[in-house]
Amino acid sequence: GVELFAEGAMRCLFSILFGAGVVLFTTGASAKSGTLHFRRNFWLLCFGLLDAYVLLWSGDILLNYALAGALLFLVRDAPARRLLIMSIVLIVMMSAMYGATQWGLGGAQQAANVVAEKGADTQLTVDVLEAAAAWEDFRGDFYPTDAQIAEELEARSESYFSAFRWNAKETNNMLLFVLPLILFWDALAMMLWGMALYKYGVLQGQRSNRFYVTCAGIGFTVGLSVNGWEVYQAFSHEFALLSVFAQAQWTYHLGRLGMAMGYLGLIMLFLRWSQRSGWSTWLAAVGRMALTNYLMHSLLCLIIFTGAGLALVGQLSRTQLYAVVAGIWLLQLLYSRWWLQLYNYGPVEWLWRGLTYGRWPALRRVNNQI
Repeated sequence: GVELFAEGAMRCLFSILFGAGVVLFTTGASAKSGTLHFRRNFWLLCFGLLDAYVLLWSGDILLNYALAGALLFLVRDAPARRLLIMSIVLIVMMSAMYGATQWGLGGAQQAANVVAEKGADTQLTVDVLEAAAAWEDFRGDFYPTDAQIAEELEARSESYFSAFRWNAKETNNMLLFVLPLILFWDALAMMLWGMALYKYGVLQGQRSNRFYVTCAGIGFTVGLSVNGWEVYQAFSHEFALLSVFAQAQWTYHLGRLGMAMGYLGLIMLFLRWSQRSGWSTWLAAVGRMALTNYLMHSLLCLIIFTGAGLALVGQLSRTQLYAVVAGIWLLQLLYSRWWLQLYNYGPVEWLWRGLTYGRWPALRRVNNQI
């Protein structure tokens, strides 16, 4: 279900909105010089480091967004069509790289099969032996032994400091390898796409209902077709590693972007309806406190799952984990609404704004209306 309906799509939507936010921020006269933009991204980078290392979330995206977002200042004034073309070029390049990854890893897997069949002591070329070793190293990251799993669970649940040491290694690998090779370009391409959509008026709701219905229809048709084909390939290959490894599927970005555009069309239609229902104010409150809520996720999960708190890592079923997710969603929906009835900004948003502009805006509201 996740692979079919959600894999990569939510991250894609977040990147699209971040790109649009850069256009909004750099439009003002005070941001034209770029000083505020780069200062804003510097502090976002600092929040990312806090999240990744102190709050123990090795999958933090703020670091990536701060680095990729900094480059967007160079193309802030580019017309929508040019931004769209740049995004498409990056997507094509990434798709080609993922296809090459599939080919390269496939060759390494064949070499490993040869070594397993003939034995490492037979007369095999150095290239074959090196390729086989590379495959085993790659495979080991996805299929840890029981001893490795037990070691990880012990480290993450024993204490905050043991969890910190384990997480630091994971975060270092993410920063030094995964981010520059994969995540940076992933985010940059979708941010450019978001900048283009904003300049076309799509994200502001300036298009017709028919446009958003078409967007949802085409997006979901493409996304579900591509993702459905990938899921079929995984089933037909009995979930072999290369059939489920996202970065080895050349169709990956086409599927996730299709689903993201489908959801975008639905969200815009929903927002038009929710303006009459009152739901928009609740959702807007969560959105206005996006950074606070993002970091709160990490803090809550640190308390729930690591040795700093309840140490429940590896002890909850999938159903119980979904209950935790729903509980956090409900908490943040209520908390965001309540907070913004009293204050102008979320706590982290207020801090970020003050650090960016060098002056502290008024936090408490004069009245209690959002």
